[in-house]
Amino acid sequence: MSGIYGPQVLDVHSAEGVVVQGTGGAWWIRLDGGSTVNASLRGRLKQEERDALKLAVGDRVTVTWDNRDPGAWMITTIHPRRSRLARRAPGGAQAERIVVANLDQVLVVFAAARPEPHPRMLDRFLVIAEANDLAVRVIVNKCDLVDPAALHALFAEQAAAGYEVLPTSAVTGEGLDALHAMVSGRNSALTGPSGVGKSSLMNRLFPGLELRTGTISESVNKGRHTTVGAVLHPLPGGGFIADTPGLREVGLWGIHRDDVAGCFPEFRPFLSDCRFADCTHRVEPGCALRDAVEAGTVPMGRYESFLKLRDELTTG
Repeated sequence: MSGIYGPQVLDVHSAEGVVVQGTGGAWWIRLDGGSTVNASLRGRLKQEERDALKLAVGDRVTVTWDNRDPGAWMITTIHPRRSRLARRAPGGAQAERIVVANLDQVLVVFAAARPEPHPRMLDRFLVIAEANDLAVRVIVNKCDLVDPAALHALFAEQAAAGYEVLPTSAVTGEGLDALHAMVSGRNSALTGPSGVGKSSLMNRLFPGLELRTGTISESVNKGRHTTVGAVLHPLPGGGFIADTPGLREVGLWGIHRDDVAGCFPEFRPFLSDCRFADCTHRVEPGCALRDAVEAGTVPMGRYESFLKLRDELTTG
């Protein structure tokens, strides 16, 4: 690995670093000194990974030179995580997939058009970030494709819920200064559907990244995948950006159905006012949340997203 990952010139036998990419049991580790090495898991950690602990991009690790095999580096310690972005493994599997570890924030990128945005899908991403206790912001890319009034209406419900919504365009440069300030010095994950321009935005902000970009399939209006696994890129001003695969299937994980309502910030003021402590916010009399929806204080669309996600956890 070369380019932004830096030269591989090393004269130490043990060092700490961050997992920036992994595939097929081989992991790229960016050491704190700026060099990058390829390492494999030590035997004990391989067993632990099979049993429970799964090494993920973003994990801090200690690597040690294997004297029995000159040129080989072994991951000997996986340090505790301070945060992680996790979702259910695809295909309906009842297992967790950690997308990225040790994040400061999640940037959920949707397009204003091409592909058509779906606010209910955005709600799913937001709930996943909330369930992982991660700060989350909404980036609406390709804002040059719609008029300002239509752009404002697209995700007005999420903005009203308190989420920062930043319009951007990798073509015109709108919003890029604000986005640059948003990611500099932080560990951020870019996530969202395929084809919304995540890689194009980062290439425009940081030309040295040279992330792959894809085209939109006109027949299905869905983006072609350009990233097969999360890749962590060091930023010139400090911090990392995780380019994650476009996710067409995003399953909730690690959250109980009774906790879903708390993952909607605008619901929280009403949840303690329901008549019943175990209110499901669907049919019970005296439900303060349903009263707020009927009064227009809480948007019906967001409430429908909540019901769908809660049902998914009940039946999934």
